[in-house]
Amino acid sequence: MPEDCCGSDASPKQALLSIGYDKNELNSIPQSSILGAGCEAPLNFADLKEGETVVDLGSGAGVDAFLASKQIKNSGKVIGIDFTDDMLSKATSLAEEHGFNNVEFRKGDIENLIPVEDDSVDAVISNCVINLTTDKVKTFEEVYRILKKGGIGRIVISDLVTSKEVHGESINADSWCSCIDGALTKENYVNTMKEAGFKDVKVLNEQLYMDSDNTNERKITSLVIRAVTG
Repeated sequence: MPEDCCGSDASPKQALLSIGYDKNELNSIPQSSILGAGCEAPLNFADLKEGETVVDLGSGAGVDAFLASKQIKNSGKVIGIDFTDDMLSKATSLAEEHGFNNVEFRKGDIENLIPVEDDSVDAVISNCVINLTTDKVKTFEEVYRILKKGGIGRIVISDLVTSKEVHGESINADSWCSCIDGALTKENYVNTMKEAGFKDVKVLNEQLYMDSDNTNERKITSLVIRAVTG
């Protein structure tokens, strides 16, 4: 399963600045972790607290994991999950080289099994990753499993939604990896989260990502969504 494919033609740092990342914060982490992938800045809405345990889905070279680690401090822990060996190796090396002792990276398929214990995580973040999965309810159920229950655990993610879903033979592999053909409508995206058990699902930010494509005449919108466990 591919992860974290959404990107930009701008320089990696400029691409992240354009979607809401802070320049000073980016300057404080390993620069080679900044790949420019993503569609919003979910950490701006995550309200992470010192001492929390955070999981970053589709962590890539570690940009959001490193940024999160500075918010949860040494008493907290960040676990980055990625499917690709190259990204895991790069992120782990950067964490070791730059002294991010509260960050670790694990290999996992977020749709089938996130390698994290049940009921152990305060917050899950991801940036334009979940709509790359084929079974989004199953993915959200995995996220729900690892979060602390009773409204303590929360998910704060950015992703793309579409005005018109694409199915069957109309799906294009390149467009799927560009976070487009895998996109749901906003209503269906929210409903998949609710079906997985999440409560109080709220869209915190919404902006146009692509006015229309040439094939299916659909608008693509980026969202930041927050929800809590029941």
